[in-house]
Amino acid sequence: MQSSPASLPKAAAWMVGWLTLMVTIAVAGREATHELSVFQVMLMRSVIGLVLLAPLVMAGGGVAALRTTQLRRHAGRNLVHYAAQYGWFVALTLIPLAHVVAIEFTMPLWTALLAAAFLGERLTARKGVSLLLGLVGVLVIVRPGVGGVSIGQGIAFAAAIGFAVSVTMTKSLTRTERPVGIMFWMLVLQSVIGLVPALSVWRWPSAGVWPWVLLIAFCGTFSHYCMARALHHADASVVVPIDFIRVPLTALAGWWIYAERFDLVSVLGAALILAANLLNLVRWRAPARV
Repeated sequence: MQSSPASLPKAAAWMVGWLTLMVTIAVAGREATHELSVFQVMLMRSVIGLVLLAPLVMAGGGVAALRTTQLRRHAGRNLVHYAAQYGWFVALTLIPLAHVVAIEFTMPLWTALLAAAFLGERLTARKGVSLLLGLVGVLVIVRPGVGGVSIGQGIAFAAAIGFAVSVTMTKSLTRTERPVGIMFWMLVLQSVIGLVPALSVWRWPSAGVWPWVLLIAFCGTFSHYCMARALHHADASVVVPIDFIRVPLTALAGWWIYAERFDLVSVLGAALILAANLLNLVRWRAPARV
């Protein structure tokens, strides 16, 4: 499959969809895991997601769009992503929403380094400074205490590294695979990976939790499609820092829904994150592609 021309506006538009869906899934994930095991939530999300993906499969060329010669790479990517996603959902139950997402945003630093090391992407001075500035903003929001990093924060940091590996592997797959195919194999493989753990703790969901599970499935399915499309139009080290905006958005959601702290220091951290995005995006020029 040929690469499409690099386009920052198209990548940014797909990232708006990603941001909206990911803030929503953070709230839905916390609500669903009040009653259900994380393993069960993840399995239901993948199985329901396969049904939701059907229209995209039909629009993207049907069964032909799902054919792959890269099944091992899909499997490796999804093993990493499943573990990172599990850690992310667990962290949601242990620490504030804004802290989970803020710690997750050490991911762009790892992603940029991995993309430079394995995908041949350039790590320019502008990108490097913007990533470090964003990381400072994350630390301002999290404010690790003198007692060190908590268990919840440690799990969130491990998930961030896993997500960075997954994003880098996704970017590599977009060179030969269609976004809808990447999504399909993610849902199939993660259903297989999570089947036994989920069945071991299975309980039938109550009527009240079903809307949250369906919301998780919808957001989880189409958020990753948005990310795959964004990565199709721009380098990972350009796309991922746009996601920094999710930190202040999630902090606002946590403050509004759960009365979680959102003070002037948090505002300062959010401002640093936004500044990092502007530094990375201003005067960006798409490299020529063959």
